[in-house]
Amino acid sequence: MNLVIHDMSQEEWKLIENDYAEWTVISDNGQIRPCVGCFQCWNKTPGICVMKDGFENMGQLIHRAGEVVVISRYTYGGFSGFVKNVIDRCLGYVLPQFEIIGCETHHKKRYDEIKAFTFIFYGHALSKEEQNSAKRYVRALCSNFRGYEKVVIFREDIQECLLPDTRPACSPGRTVLLIGSMRGLKGNSGKLAGRLAESLTHDPEIITIQSYIKDLNSLVSSLEDAETLVLCMPLYVDGVPSQMIRLMEHFEHNYRGGAKRVYLLANMGLYESCQLQSLFSAVSQWSAKMGFDYCGGLGISAGELLGELMVHIPFHIGATKKVAEGMDKLAKAINEKSAIADIFAEPYAFPRALYIAIANINWNRTVKANGLRPSDLYRRL
Repeated sequence: MNLVIHDMSQEEWKLIENDYAEWTVISDNGQIRPCVGCFQCWNKTPGICVMKDGFENMGQLIHRAGEVVVISRYTYGGFSGFVKNVIDRCLGYVLPQFEIIGCETHHKKRYDEIKAFTFIFYGHALSKEEQNSAKRYVRALCSNFRGYEKVVIFREDIQECLLPDTRPACSPGRTVLLIGSMRGLKGNSGKLAGRLAESLTHDPEIITIQSYIKDLNSLVSSLEDAETLVLCMPLYVDGVPSQMIRLMEHFEHNYRGGAKRVYLLANMGLYESCQLQSLFSAVSQWSAKMGFDYCGGLGISAGELLGELMVHIPFHIGATKKVAEGMDKLAKAINEKSAIADIFAEPYAFPRALYIAIANINWNRTVKANGLRPSDLYRRL
């Protein structure tokens, strides 16, 4: 069995479908739901997503495929919203436990294989910088999926959406902290947004994408008068979560307001904050495409650990020290309506080996709480 994942329209697909005769085809039927970051594909139904919408077995399909081809419109350095949604739902293909590969923290393999991926990006004529951005992203994806890019192809045969060259300056308005996690205020993105809001002087408003997930155009409209937009989101499978990419796409097609200042507050579960660079690049590319001013951001690693520590110890003490310093700099920039260089913060004086050991032990505790055995984490389908 071979597998192709694509976001093309029916008319576009018909032009090439004979090239994939007898392949298993994954395309947008309008039913896919965004990953909610619940991790139950690891600790409750290992290898299978708990959301039953027809896309729950994506990890299993990748495992069984002899060849995997991903076809996507180039979107802010990576995949379109739909394709990224599919990739986000493949999390069960790997294990929750960490190990060090090439000086970086990555998830362990569930299957004894090194999967070959072919990536085909289409759209406008991509610059060398954009091509390198896409290659950097898929390389990171393959590292975490324990595969390799067989080939990366760029096509230039489909028209892109054209935006105005300039936008009118945004009049003084709201400061909005937009939480891009489907966990809303309960997740690490929500906790970090709450901490940031305490240091802001412009009476910020906190909005969750979760509240608008079925009507993203309404969210776009509600943000037209926002002068400052702070995107608060987690890293999902090496990039921007699919629901946020979809929102960015809706902005691209439907936004009619003026320019904005855009800041980023990102977090992830891996230890090395440098692995957030593709996400930062995507937000920067989107801002440039929209005619917005990207003003920098803060990237935080070891999110689950720091999220817990933030609740139980003072914010500027111990492992949260670097995060607190970065938060202060970000808040100052937002308050002063100025730009800063991107900041990447890791746990302070907290060894990576200890972080990995604690994380791996906690997964065993979690599956026991769900009525499973630790060995069930390694289930193969």
